[in-house]
Amino acid sequence: MKHIKLILVLAAAMGLGACQSKVEYGDATEVETVNENFGSSDLQAITARMVDDMMSFPTVVAMTVKDRPVIFVDKIKNKTSEHIDTESVTDSISNKLLRSGKFRFIDMTKVDAVRKQLDYQNNAGMVDPSSAINFGRQIGAQFMLYGNLSSIVKQDGSTKDVYYKMTMRLMDLETGLIEWSDEKEIRKTKSKSFLGL
Repeated sequence: MKHIKLILVLAAAMGLGACQSKVEYGDATEVETVNENFGSSDLQAITARMVDDMMSFPTVVAMTVKDRPVIFVDKIKNKTSEHIDTESVTDSISNKLLRSGKFRFIDMTKVDAVRKQLDYQNNAGMVDPSSAINFGRQIGAQFMLYGNLSSIVKQDGSTKDVYYKMTMRLMDLETGLIEWSDEKEIRKTKSKSFLGL
């Protein structure tokens, strides 16, 4: 009986040890192919290609030779059927453009917070008026960068095909003219084996 209990305890311990998960750090730039959904590799590839294309476009090159235009980046619209953190896509594009040293940015997501702070500085009576930032002194954006991420999903039996398309445009806010536009595409195909593995 003692032998059976000992065997059961050892088997339980081995079973629990086998169920433990292992967490490791990986390379954030390594290609991720866990499934056919939009993932980190897709985000990195599409944002890098968009920014590279915009930075090399003749009109954009000409406008950034002697000046750093002020841009605001509107949040990328998710027109796919899956949940995609488009704020992360927007942030990656903004960061790459800002790091180029060719543009200056206005963060439209923080307008309400800035307004509250300026109201506090100018109207609360708690800030020395000589150090308060005055209303109406901010720089207006000259350009708006905006875009959409869409997808087409097709499935035939055990094969699923997902096509992603990212479209972006740079609009001159004074004239309403589109100064740059491009689209980048990604296609992912998933095939199940006969056993579904």
